Amino acid sequence: METTPDGKTKMPKVAKVKNKMPAPVQITAEQLLREAKERELELVPPPPKQKISDPEELAAYRMRKRKAFEDNIRKNRSWMTNWIKYAQWEESQKEYQRARSIWERALDVDHRNITVWLKYAEMEMRARQINHARNIWDRAVTILPRANQFWYKYTYMEEMLENIAGCRQVFERWMEWEPEEQAWHAYINMELRYKELDRARSIYERFVIVHPEVKNWIKYAKFEEKNSYISSSRRIYERAVEFFGEDNMDEKLLIAFARFEEGQKEHDRARVIYKYALDHLPKDLCQEIYKQYTIHEKKFGSRAAIEDVIVSKRRYQYEEEIKTNPNNYDAWFDYLRLLEADGNTDQIEETYERAIANIPPSQVKRHWRRYIYLWINYALFEELEAENMEKTREVYKACLDIIPHKAFTFAKLWLLFAQFEIRQKNLNVARRILGTAIGKCPKNKLFRGYIELELQLREFDRCRILYEKYLEFLPENCTVWIKYAELETILGDSERTRAIYELAINQTKLDMPEVLWKAYIDFEIDQEEFEKTRDLYRRLLERTQHVKVWLSFAQFEKGTNEEHAIDNARDVFKQANKALKTTDDKEQRLMLLESWQAFEIETGDESAIEAINKMMPQKVKKRRKIQTEDGTEAGWEEYYDYIFPDEESAKPNLKLLALAKKWKETQD
Repeated sequence: METTPDGKTKMPKVAKVKNKMPAPVQITAEQLLREAKERELELVPPPPKQKISDPEELAAYRMRKRKAFEDNIRKNRSWMTNWIKYAQWEESQKEYQRARSIWERALDVDHRNITVWLKYAEMEMRARQINHARNIWDRAVTILPRANQFWYKYTYMEEMLENIAGCRQVFERWMEWEPEEQAWHAYINMELRYKELDRARSIYERFVIVHPEVKNWIKYAKFEEKNSYISSSRRIYERAVEFFGEDNMDEKLLIAFARFEEGQKEHDRARVIYKYALDHLPKDLCQEIYKQYTIHEKKFGSRAAIEDVIVSKRRYQYEEEIKTNPNNYDAWFDYLRLLEADGNTDQIEETYERAIANIPPSQVKRHWRRYIYLWINYALFEELEAENMEKTREVYKACLDIIPHKAFTFAKLWLLFAQFEIRQKNLNVARRILGTAIGKCPKNKLFRGYIELELQLREFDRCRILYEKYLEFLPENCTVWIKYAELETILGDSERTRAIYELAINQTKLDMPEVLWKAYIDFEIDQEEFEKTRDLYRRLLERTQHVKVWLSFAQFEKGTNEEHAIDNARDVFKQANKALKTTDDKEQRLMLLESWQAFEIETGDESAIEAINKMMPQKVKKRRKIQTEDGTEAGWEEYYDYIFPDEESAKPNLKLLALAKKWKETQD
């Protein structure tokens, strides 16, 4: 700080930072530390080396160091690092007795500290004081028998000293505490290093009892196999299977056993093991078993054996699916298809019985459709594969008894039952079945199937009776009327055909009247009854003024090939134009005029073509308001309108009439 002439302290000027914006390149703390390390700024230089030249100086140096160590220990006796450093320093000074004293004092403070025991014993081993080291290891494993480091170090020391008997004795003491698996493996490996197979085998015997896991039994068996004791290895696998039993069996053990037999080329034994596993293990634990079994059979089995494995696996999968959801009929179908390929009739029938026992819980037809096909397949199997006709008949009857016919039925089932009886040459029984079906639940498909049957048998009187019953049941079905009339046409009875058509068109309600009228008209045309056809067209036009009827009428007149056919067709077009002029459907009228124009062009009458061209409307684009359902306006839209010449001339008068009507309403 500076002082002013009057003695006051003058504060130093602080430079003001004008630009407080962040620097374009930011430096992080990590960069600063890394740069300091690169420059070795944080390294502390080592202390200067001291050279001791006489014993008095050495004694003084040792006194200072011991005093410092003792002071550190006095400050915190439980801090083992100070004890370890003190003992290691005494060791560096070759003062082993003092070092032992320090180690013993440390153990008095904390005798459960593993590091202290390890460092103490390692010091004795470095000093080649073997008996001292043994004494320390004995004390350590006695006080802390679960500290595996002591045992490993102790056995390693004895083995390095080639004291194999002492090493074995230490291992035996260790094994009495039943340590983890690695300790047993260390003991076994030690015996194997000195070719003591019998001793290793006895250790394995104790090992699999103390740690009875599957992997340990497998290791024991592989040990015997590796040393070419095949019978002993097989005996161990068998003992393991007996030891675990059926309740605790593991697939890894059985797979290892089977692979062992496969390696010994005992393929029949391996196959028996795989089958035993599939029979006794839960199905959800057999995935790997199936896989290995399949691989084995592909390598060493026949084609039949491979297929048997695959079928067995798929059978298990289907069993699991139907166990989860018995009403999964697709799974039943796949399962039964698999069994039918196998060809075991008894098993197939049993599975069919299990499948059909799962009746759908609701009376909704779509829930029954897949289920009914189970019955159908069952009946077809009994008829075609098992060739048991009586059983087939029983299946059909049982199925028909289950179906709630008041709610719904399946015509296919009735028809299949009747066709089966026909194949058995029981025609009366088949007719009785179809008659019962029509009486209980009349359906279109039933009537059609019954009529088709009688047609094939050429029983036309029965067909007529069935058609009459069909029409009593469904009088609005135009297809039935047409089929009935076609039957009479084929039989050559025109009067009956005409009577049927007359009855049909006089029905108050029809589903497709246009198809019926067309069929009637086509019938009269085929009979070349042109007057009756014209009469039909006129009767139809009394009911509807649709443009297609007029066009069909005109086309008929043109195609009659009579003397005045063209004039008659032109008259029809004129009548149609006059009739459609009164309607509001301008598009139909435009369609008529276009057809009329094409007709005149075809006939080649120029004056008529010119007259038609004058009748053609003008296409005009207009706008109108769009109204929503609640009556509000939603904008405007464009549309095309057609203005005919006769409408153009009447337009002012129509406007005048509209204004007059509006004025009258206002006055009222």
